[in-house]
Amino acid sequence: MNSSSAEDDFILVGFSGQPNLEKILFVVVLVSYLLTLVGKTIIILISSIDPNLKTPMYFLLTHLSLVDICLTTSIVPQLLWNLRGPAKTITALRCAVQLYISLALGSTECVLLAVMAFDDYAAVCKPLHYAAVMNPRLCQALAGVAWLSGVGNTLIQSIVTLWLPRCGHRWLHHFFCMVPSMIKLACVSVQASEVQLFIASLVLLLLPLALILVSYRHIVNAVIRIKSVQAWCKALGTCGSHLMVVSLFYGTITAVYIQPDSSYACTYGKFISLFYTVVTPTLNPLIYTLRNRDVKGALGRLFHGDRDLGS
Repeated sequence: MNSSSAEDDFILVGFSGQPNLEKILFVVVLVSYLLTLVGKTIIILISSIDPNLKTPMYFLLTHLSLVDICLTTSIVPQLLWNLRGPAKTITALRCAVQLYISLALGSTECVLLAVMAFDDYAAVCKPLHYAAVMNPRLCQALAGVAWLSGVGNTLIQSIVTLWLPRCGHRWLHHFFCMVPSMIKLACVSVQASEVQLFIASLVLLLLPLALILVSYRHIVNAVIRIKSVQAWCKALGTCGSHLMVVSLFYGTITAVYIQPDSSYACTYGKFISLFYTVVTPTLNPLIYTLRNRDVKGALGRLFHGDRDLGS
């Protein structure tokens, strides 16, 4: 692809059919993006400096926060530029970079959420052996697997997508470069590519989701056997935030990648994509801070200037 040629540029249609809505979305997206940057940075900061948060859960939460920062940054600046005026173009090179980064990070987040569910399972079902099970070496290995799985998925899907002949088609009916929308620009049969996309979605969306459900099935069974209200409260305190984040993320991203091919679904899909790429990363820090006493305590020590963080 020749990024210097205007003929190779893509036109991101986005929400251009609704100019009044674009003005509102510009403000909403900008505020959400700034809140995401601040919230995620604070989580990374307190997880790094507070001794009370030197645990596997916060180690994984730091990686999740980093993924969210990079994912939104790969999409939102271009979206804000397109929302502010009539220019909707994005160069072929920038589109390819956006496709690579957003797809890799989205895949990484799917696997990270499954790893965090396993951490919850170990904390609730194996409390006496938790430190041995979730040792630092295993945590680092699981985080590495999450990042590598995202890169591997991207290398397969992006290369196939970008090499499809477009025959001059440039109009992308979305607000960022993503595989389902770019496949529709092809001027050849894309059945094989759609099958490949479906299989990849099945593996990197539904397989981690299945692992999450299995982990929580074991958690529920363990709590039921104890038959204790206190155990229920402790399990909810351990798993509640993660369950909310999983519900928000998977509920939206699954609807984007597994949806009917229709104009209504395309329009509806843009708003769902906007939710999981912009709104959900903004809500995640609020979910973890509002429902977690450790995080709230660390925030209090950070902003009140308490030097003795271990006390």
